[in-house]
Amino acid sequence: MSNDNVKAGQLEKLARGLDVVVEIAGRVGGWCGFGLLVVMAGNVLMRYIFNTGSVAMQELEWHLMAPVSLLCIAYAIKHEGHIRVDIFYARMSPRGQQIIELISCVCALLLCVIIVHLSIPYVMQAYNIGERSPDPGGLPYRWIVKSMIPLGFVFLGLQSLASVFRAIIPFLDKPADAPAPGAV
Repeated sequence: MSNDNVKAGQLEKLARGLDVVVEIAGRVGGWCGFGLLVVMAGNVLMRYIFNTGSVAMQELEWHLMAPVSLLCIAYAIKHEGHIRVDIFYARMSPRGQQIIELISCVCALLLCVIIVHLSIPYVMQAYNIGERSPDPGGLPYRWIVKSMIPLGFVFLGLQSLASVFRAIIPFLDKPADAPAPGAV
């Protein structure tokens, strides 16, 4: 086995490890979706059957929506549940597609790093001032829902890193009939 095949195997193993983390985050987001469904149904029942409601329960809806959307972004990308625009990509050579894949994965990773870096002070500010709902009866600890922003982009960054690893692998593989470097 060549050194390049060993490197490709190691990259794929790292990518699979990152996939496991993203899979867990997606499942947590999915369970938050189920919780959101239960809370929304409860709110509707309370409002229309019992003619009452709770500000905290209404706020809990969007507190649960944050992990559903932000934790499941990476999961959707992992399972290719996102939309791609293939107008030019489909017409490119396989090597051109590999180059575009690598560049786009690196750009996504860099974007995630920037968003995490910029959002952590936002979360810390909410934590430090003890930010809570301005509504009477609203939920405390607003920093928890705000922390979904950097956390969601950490998971997206991990999925992007796994995609970068997989996008590098074709560049390590050499065709079997290709001459060795420097050979004539």
